[in-house]
Formats: sequence, structure tokens, C-alpha cells
Amino acid sequence: MGKGCRGVQGACFRSLAALGFLFAAHDGAGAAVLRQVHFNVAPGQIVISQHLRTLFYVLPNDQAIAYRVAVPKAGKEWRGIAHVDAKYIRPAWSPPASVLRDIPNLPPVIAGGSPHNPMGVRALSLDRSEIAIHGTNRPASIGRAVSYGCIRMLNSDVRDLYQRVGVGTTVIMVP
Repeated sequence: MGKGCRGVQGACFRSLAALGFLFAAHDGAGAAVLRQVHFNVAPGQIVISQHLRTLFYVLPNDQAIAYRVAVPKAGKEWRGIAHVDAKYIRPAWSPPASVLRDIPNLPPVIAGGSPHNPMGVRALSLDRSEIAIHGTNRPASIGRAVSYGCIRMLNSDVRDLYQRVGVGTTVIMVP
């Protein structure tokens, strides 16, 4: 992992607290470049704030691109370090067991590109069980805590992020 943030405590959490004044610069309609962020992580890493419901793609020179996201709902939250382990365009979706318990009538697979597919136009799967950063066909969910562990983005935003990251990219989820 990059500089600092080992164990996802200390400097990362303090750095996020300092972002409160920057959040107003995000208009909720897409990505915005924010200046003066101090995550103490290497450029090219992703920091997701559950509380701010924002994914930050860290750039050089204390800048980050902020994307408004939907985060896991109560009881499905996670924190810590993960890595992008695969990238998909128009991914098919198979509902995991945790979703099927709540919505048992779902089909076993929903084809990529279907308006019923919750993965949207792109997905970055993480090296955690059944967790991804992905687009959504339900833009009204952005900014809410609604998922089963995944991070949802506007389709336009996930297209942008998809082009910026590669397999192996570090993802840090903080409260």
C-alpha cells in the first residue's frame, strides 16, 4: 500500500474529517475536482467515505475527484482495505444469497445491459466476497445507504472511474 494509512486508521480518518468544508463544492450531479485534500495515501488510490457517501479518486498534488455514491445499508457496511480484482463492461448479475433471502423471486442471472440489471454500465469487483463498485440504473439511490455492500455510482461517473483505475487499485473504506 502507499504512504501512511496502514491499518486504515489515524491519518486517513483525521484527513476525512477535514473534508467537511470541501463537500459543499460537490453539486451531487457528477464528479468534481476538489483541492486541498490530505488523505496521506498515494495518488491512484480510492477512498470511500460511508458518512459522506462519496468516493474519492486521489490525484497528485493534494487533489481528488469526488463522486457521490450510494453506500451499504445498516448491517451491510464494511470498512478497511480492498483491491480491484476485475473490471467489467455491461456486466451480467447473479443475485448473491443475501439478496435472494430478501427478494427470493429474482432470476438466477440478469443479463448485462438489461434495465433490470442493478450493475449499470461498468463494474469494478473487489477482492471481498460479492462486493463491487458499479453503476446503477436507479440514480435516485445515489447519496443514500441502500446497498448490500456494494458502492453504486451514476453510470456516467463509473465510466469515468473505470478509465482511471486498473486491477490491483487499492480501495479504502472508512466510516
